[in-house]
Amino acid sequence: MRRFSTLLLDLDGTLVDAFTTIHRGYCHALPQFGVPAPTMAQVRRAVGGGIHQAMAHFLPAEKIPAAVALHVAYSDSILLEDVTLLPGAMELLRAQHAAGVTLAVFTNKRGEHARRICDHLGVTPLVRGVFGARDTAWLKPQPEFAAHVLAQLGASAESTMLVGDSPFDVQAAHNGGFPCWCVTTGTHDAAELRAAQADAVFPNLAALHRALEAPVAG
Repeated sequence: MRRFSTLLLDLDGTLVDAFTTIHRGYCHALPQFGVPAPTMAQVRRAVGGGIHQAMAHFLPAEKIPAAVALHVAYSDSILLEDVTLLPGAMELLRAQHAAGVTLAVFTNKRGEHARRICDHLGVTPLVRGVFGARDTAWLKPQPEFAAHVLAQLGASAESTMLVGDSPFDVQAAHNGGFPCWCVTTGTHDAAELRAAQADAVFPNLAALHRALEAPVAG
């Protein structure tokens, strides 16, 4: 018996490394509002809850819509230039897909961008869906977003797990009624993820995959 029959997977920092693209977007947009280009570390600390929330780390509320529009337009033009799969991602996806596990991408990245990336990197044939920002009225960690995804997949919370890299993922999973296993390849370290009450924390996808394949006790 498999431990989980449905795996939801975050995208940025979990399956793919898109931080160069994301960082370039902020470096393009923020100086146009008189803000110095941020460091990669500053961007990593800001992202996770959707681009509007991330932009609030750098700009006052009244400037955020215009800055987001600039960031999105520029990111769209360079979207596939730097993005790569993280080590172990394809091995995890192929093995779980072959085992009959239902896989889906569950991200706060704009859905249209997430789907282009998944097409480009060969992820799309292995997943049942790619669900992102603007596909619905919700974002992680709102429980309605998780409920929508499970309904679209015909999945139950009792047999679902989310793989992510941030406290937003942990909260989204727990709000949806299922566990979250995290990797430290994204925005937060192990201590931060444990403090957020992640159900398990791993250094990378290969280690998480080994744990996922381990026999279930009892």
